[in-house]
Amino acid sequence: MTHAAAPADYRAPAWLPGGNLQTIYANLLIRVPQVAYRRERLELPDGDFLDFDWADGAPNTPQDADPLRTEMRGTATPVVVLIHGLEGSAKSHYARGLMSHVGTRGWHGVVAHFRGCSGEDNRLPRAYFAGDSEDVKRMLRHVKSRHPDAPLYAVGVSLGGNALLRWLGEQGDAACALVDRAAGVSAPLDLTAAGSVLDRGFNRRFYTARFLYTLRAKSLRKAARFPGLLDAKAIAAATTFREFDTLVTARLHGFRDADDYWLKVSSKPVLKSIAVPTLVLNAKNDPFLPAWALPTAADVSPAVTLDQPDTGGHVGFPSGPFPGRLDWLSQRLLQHFSIQHG
Repeated sequence: MTHAAAPADYRAPAWLPGGNLQTIYANLLIRVPQVAYRRERLELPDGDFLDFDWADGAPNTPQDADPLRTEMRGTATPVVVLIHGLEGSAKSHYARGLMSHVGTRGWHGVVAHFRGCSGEDNRLPRAYFAGDSEDVKRMLRHVKSRHPDAPLYAVGVSLGGNALLRWLGEQGDAACALVDRAAGVSAPLDLTAAGSVLDRGFNRRFYTARFLYTLRAKSLRKAARFPGLLDAKAIAAATTFREFDTLVTARLHGFRDADDYWLKVSSKPVLKSIAVPTLVLNAKNDPFLPAWALPTAADVSPAVTLDQPDTGGHVGFPSGPFPGRLDWLSQRLLQHFSIQHG
């Protein structure tokens, strides 16, 4: 096995201290290239749909032009599928950043949207959640069907990272038939720990409030479409993830309450069962997940590589002099996907 040169170990720039600044500044203030997407809709047997935004790489880019090329399946152009985070989409800064780098390399890229996250409400009395393994499987199978002979690399970010890692752990060796390499970025591996820290102090007033602003609106529209399904008055008053996940997520997806949901779908307990070569990247100062909840080598299988820099925030990892860049994360992911097997 030979390894492509990795980007330097992550260290946040001195001018941007702390997990909150590294998270917020990266999300809101660092410019990321726009990406020209091609929308594809997959109609599902249950009457719902999944939307995919493709960022097609140049099909005739010579493989030799990139020193990090992959030779796992001849000369087929690799495909990178990104599964976004809570209330994310192909427009999210991390999605545009990765898809831009994927396109520059001449690979194919695609952002797979959870139900209701592509700009249009989904049709059924269900939504998406951090353990949505069945929809992760549908996403990956669809992407594979479009490029059956190409290496498939899967990235899950935040909530999408937990869902991807959960699927990988549940599938074990069987996942290797579909995915060649995978990565989970800033995934809330222990949802009980993540939910508790997000419902306190600054986190509750800033991050949780921002998420709940759109989550409540979606849920109230669903309550209006399906009378009797949800308690609209209680949802409108919800100010914590514990309240929202009990009133909506648990109700729509068959869990008793938030605690039951968080316990049953956390990915940390299944990391030992992952067989696909997988990178699990979490900053120790991520405001969404306390460092004490991060896995150790004893918690994961030999196929899992843990990368836990001291800094970086939540899906942040800014670098360079002011005003900063957001290229380290994409480089780290592409390096992981470009490890050659010989």
